[in-house]
Amino acid sequence: FAPAALGLCELLSRSGRWAEALAATTPLVAAEDVGEGLLSAHAVALRGLGRHEEALAVYRRAAGAFPGSAIALHNIAAVACDLGRYEEAEAAARAAFAGGGDAPETWLTFGRALQGQARFAEAEAAYRSALDRRPLDPEAHQALAHLLWMQTEDLAAASATLDTALVTSPSSTPLRLIRSSLLDHAGESEAAYAALVSSPPDDDLRLQIAAARAALRLDPARARAHAEAALRAMPDDDQAALALCEAHLALGEPEPAAALAERVRRRRPLDQHVLAYLATAWRLLGDDRYAALYDYAAFVKPWTIETPPGWPDLAAYLVDLAAALNGLHGLRAHPIGQSLRGGAQTSQNLRASQQPAIASFFQAVDAPIRAHLAALGAGKDPLRSRNTGRHALEGVWSVRLRPGDGRHVDHVHPRGWLSSACYIALPQAVEAEGRQGWIKFGEPGTPTAPQLGPEHFVKPEPGRLVLFPSYMWHGTTPFGGDTPRLSMAFDLVPAGKS
Repeated sequence: FAPAALGLCELLSRSGRWAEALAATTPLVAAEDVGEGLLSAHAVALRGLGRHEEALAVYRRAAGAFPGSAIALHNIAAVACDLGRYEEAEAAARAAFAGGGDAPETWLTFGRALQGQARFAEAEAAYRSALDRRPLDPEAHQALAHLLWMQTEDLAAASATLDTALVTSPSSTPLRLIRSSLLDHAGESEAAYAALVSSPPDDDLRLQIAAARAALRLDPARARAHAEAALRAMPDDDQAALALCEAHLALGEPEPAAALAERVRRRRPLDQHVLAYLATAWRLLGDDRYAALYDYAAFVKPWTIETPPGWPDLAAYLVDLAAALNGLHGLRAHPIGQSLRGGAQTSQNLRASQQPAIASFFQAVDAPIRAHLAALGAGKDPLRSRNTGRHALEGVWSVRLRPGDGRHVDHVHPRGWLSSACYIALPQAVEAEGRQGWIKFGEPGTPTAPQLGPEHFVKPEPGRLVLFPSYMWHGTTPFGGDTPRLSMAFDLVPAGKS
C-alpha cells in the first residue's frame, strides 16, 4: 500500500534508520507506475546510506516519468552536487528554473554548483537569491557567509547579511550558531562565546553544547556547567556527552572523561573523534591502552607515490600537478569548520577532475595505499579490525598554506578510517631547524590539564604520502620564508572483501 510505505519511509528516514526506510519502499519502486513522492523518498534513503549514484538514477527516473517536475530536477541537482558533478548540477537547476521552479532550496543548490566550479561571484548572487525568497534560511546564510569569508578574509564583509538577519530575529538559534562559528574561526574566541550567551539560551540544547565548546579555552569550569546543563536536558544525547567529556579533559578529570567517551563509543563505534577523546583520557591516566591506539611505528608510515604514465619522472609529474592545483586555489582564506588556518582549501571535487595531472594522482597513490594496508595487517584494535585489504576514497582536497601563519590546528577526521597528507610543493623552510611545516601527531586538539604535547613528527618531502589512523590527533607546525606549502589529502574507508 503506497501511502503507508511512503509514510513509513519518511518516518524512518527522519530517525536516520536508512536501511529500514529503503526496505519499506523497495518492493513498490520495482513497479513501473510509481508516484513521484515514493521515488523521492526511496532516493532519500539511498542518499542516507551513501549510495549517491543509485539515488541519482532514481531521481532521473522521476524526472523522466514526470517531465518538467521542478522537484525532480532540483533533486538531480542536489545529488549531482553531492557527487561533485557541478556542471550537471548547474544544468539541472537551470532546467528547474525554466520549468517554473523558484524554491530557495534550488537557488542554494545552484549556488553550490557554481561555487564548485569556482564561479564565486555567480555563487554569491545565487545564495542572495535564496535569501531573497527565504530571508532567515540558515543554510543560505551559512553558505553566503562562508563564501564571503573565504574570498575576503574580512569578518565584517562575511557577516554583514547575517548580522542584518539577526537584528530581525535575534533569538534564532541556527543564525547565532553560524555567527559564533564564524567569529571563532576568525580568531575572535571571546566574541564567539558571547554570541551564544548574550541572551538566555532558552533551553536550546544546541546553544548549550556550542557554548560549552566555545568556553573550553576561556574557562573550562564554565564549559562544564554548559555541558552538564545540556546533558541534564537530554541525558542520551551524544553531543552533550562529548561536550562534557571535553570539559573534563580540560579540567584534568580523565576518569569521567573516559567513562563518557566509552558510553558514546558503544553507540558510535566508528566515530573517530570519540576514539580520540578516549585515547586522550587514557594518556592522561597512564593507561597502556593508549600506546596500543597510538602505535606510531606500526600505524604512521611515509610512502613515496609512483610516477603515473605520461611523465618521465616523479619530479616532472609534481611540477604539473602543482600547476594544476594552484590553478584551483582561487580563494583567500581558510574554510569555516576545518582545521586549516592561514591558507586556503579547494572547493572543487578533485576526484571528478578531468585535468590529467589531478586525475592521474589516484593512480599514483594506489600502490602505496595497498602496501600500507598490507603492512597494517589484521588485528583486534579499532584500526586493523576493519582492514579488508580494500579501500574506498571518502573526500579529496588540496590545501595551500601561506608562510608565517599557515598551519593546521590539531584535529582528527571523524568519518574517516585512514587519513593522509601528500606533499606536492614545499617551501625551503621545511629543511631548516625547528621542524617548520612538518606534520605532528599526538597533541590533542582539545585542551587538557596538564597540557599534552606532540609525540611524533614526519618531515614533508615532495611526493611523500603519509598515511595514519583518522582517530589520531595531528596538525602542522608553522613555517617561515615566502613560499607556500602545497599538499593534497584524502580520507579512506574500508571496502568489502573481494
